[in-house]
Amino acid sequence: MAEHARMPEPTPEPTPEPPATVADAVAGNWVDRHAPAPWRPFLRLSRADRPIGTWLLLLPCWWGALLAASASPGSAGGLTLWVMAGCALGAVLMRGAGCTWNDITDRDIDGHVERTRARPLPSGQVGLRGAVLWMGAQALVAFAILLSFNTPAIALGIASLGLVAIYPFAKRFTWWPQVFLGLAINWGALLAWAAAGGGLSAAPVLLYLAGIAWTLFYDTIYALQDREDDALIGVKSTALLFGARTRQWLRGFLVAAVVLMSAAVAVALSPAASLWAMLLALAGVWAFGWHMVWQLARLDTEDPDTCLRVFRSNRDAGLLPALFLAASLFV
Repeated sequence: MAEHARMPEPTPEPTPEPPATVADAVAGNWVDRHAPAPWRPFLRLSRADRPIGTWLLLLPCWWGALLAASASPGSAGGLTLWVMAGCALGAVLMRGAGCTWNDITDRDIDGHVERTRARPLPSGQVGLRGAVLWMGAQALVAFAILLSFNTPAIALGIASLGLVAIYPFAKRFTWWPQVFLGLAINWGALLAWAAAGGGLSAAPVLLYLAGIAWTLFYDTIYALQDREDDALIGVKSTALLFGARTRQWLRGFLVAAVVLMSAAVAVALSPAASLWAMLLALAGVWAFGWHMVWQLARLDTEDPDTCLRVFRSNRDAGLLPALFLAASLFV
């Protein structure tokens, strides 16, 4: 009896290579080009390849520190410089820790969204335990920096953790997750004012509210990229809520940000600053507003690439008030 021919063994499917980069990373960023390969997934968890978020967290801190210094002419010096430097280091670390926490909570969602499916957790480059340890390490170093500030700033820094913890879940229960992002990401305006000035008053609160309006402006633009995927998986955002009225809402947030920031400058500087210092600081606010007008003129709400470019330009928008406030210290 003839032997049956042996069927060939099936060839196993090759294991897919981890993606070389994340979809919305900056082209040619230093993480993809220069970071050691074992560190790249962790640096991507921290969004080190996408620095815009660090700027958006840092700039309200610089607004708060510089406005506090401008409110007390002659007080700017080593303390203001350290607050700004400490906030810069803290922004890198806390943005990294916050983004890692966001990816931990969204690990089952990100794999269903085209823009986020290549992130380290859904793509399997980092395990859950490694992500938790990485988040904790960043937060601990940031806390050490926070301890160099005064007691009111330390208390505010600790209080911010609640907002950071809640934000990733907001899109599951409200159409306004951008409000929760604004509450968390602009907290540095209050913290830096307290660190540089010793306490809170109406001016930093107005500045904080201006930052929240700005966040609603730029993060709605950012969310326009994911409208189709968000609608399919049931995630909420202002971009979905506003629909065809998105431009009208963006104009409203623009006006609110400029009015609130102008009020913050007026309240802070009117008691002691010179008229020229006041006008120079207000010129920074107006330049900030005009930059947002420029963004709206170039925004194509149906083109994700344009939305991303316009969103990233908010680093320059936020730098304008900081630069003019710094200049007002010398008038």
